[in-house]
Amino acid sequence: MTRIWAKRGSRPRAKRDRRFTWAYLFGAICPARGIGVAVVLPTVGIDAMNTHLAEISQSISISATALLILDGAGWHRSPKLVVPQNIVLIPLPPYAPELNSVENIWDYLRSNFLSHCVWDTYDAIVDACCEAWKALMAKSDIITSIGSRDWAQVKT
Repeated sequence: MTRIWAKRGSRPRAKRDRRFTWAYLFGAICPARGIGVAVVLPTVGIDAMNTHLAEISQSISISATALLILDGAGWHRSPKLVVPQNIVLIPLPPYAPELNSVENIWDYLRSNFLSHCVWDTYDAIVDACCEAWKALMAKSDIITSIGSRDWAQVKT
């Protein structure tokens, strides 16, 4: 659910699906370059995270290293993770989601593409996630704006 504009005191109707079919969008962005990579999977867990890491690794420029900021999800810390050599994992301290700019990417996608919708099939959910991600990837300035933090920039 997300917020919508409405007259004070009114109770606007919004579509809501009470079924329990889920698709999970794993995504990573590079705010400096305004790009990102994502996979849509039916489950979360170590195998899904390994798939995501492999996808990120393939999209990194040759001789570059990606710094991947992670929250406290159990599958982010597992010793069973297969971390490619061109990725460094940076765990966030507990209760600090504001330090992970990808959280704002998820808010943007929900607010602009994925809220107040009901899809008929699992494939339709996956398609919606893919289309939302593609639409975001077409807007490198939005990725940079959402993903950048002034306090995290190197001062020269």
